[in-house]
Amino acid sequence: MKIKELIIYTSKLNLQIDFYTTVLELPITISTPESTSFKIGESILTLKYRKNTTPYHFALNIPSNKEKEALYWLKERVDILGFDTKEIIDFSSWNAKAIYFYDLDNNIVEFIARKNLNINSEEKFTAKSILNISEVGIASTNIESTFNKVNLIDNIEVYSGDFIKFCALGNENGLFILSNNKLRKWFPTGDQIYQSDFVVKGDFNFEFKNGEIIEIM
Repeated sequence: MKIKELIIYTSKLNLQIDFYTTVLELPITISTPESTSFKIGESILTLKYRKNTTPYHFALNIPSNKEKEALYWLKERVDILGFDTKEIIDFSSWNAKAIYFYDLDNNIVEFIARKNLNINSEEKFTAKSILNISEVGIASTNIESTFNKVNLIDNIEVYSGDFIKFCALGNENGLFILSNNKLRKWFPTGDQIYQSDFVVKGDFNFEFKNGEIIEIM
């Protein structure tokens, strides 16, 4: 599954523009007074201004062999959100290694090296090494119902989890991370999971608004 564009909302548009361009060194593709889009590998991240917002979680795929270099690169720019004193988190069941950090909206951003993809690079890690947006977190009080609504748009497989607390839909190129926000918090920080509005475009096109999946035709 490919996520071509993720649109999220921010009350700190100018500060976030500075963060994503200066700190993470991402190129701007288009900018207006109300929104700015950044190229992240094969994907686009668009930030739109909204007065009141709540945090998100999303992940970015990096080359399968670059988690250590990515960590060094990030530590020059941001504070790492570790877990149990570890800065690189080993997800053995997913055969992946991940690094977490906040942006200026306290969105939990994740770099993840998925070994099964076997996308290796011999080049020095930079912002240009990031492959794509590969995960979007979705808060739900009824995971099975949310799954059914996504599955109505097009057939989607359960990659991991169940319909109780956590369910990842899609594949390693793109995942919707369904989380029951009454039963769990975001890893690794324990932050509250909000039903934050967003729009996703790609193999699946929908708006998540007020906790509902609305297909974009």
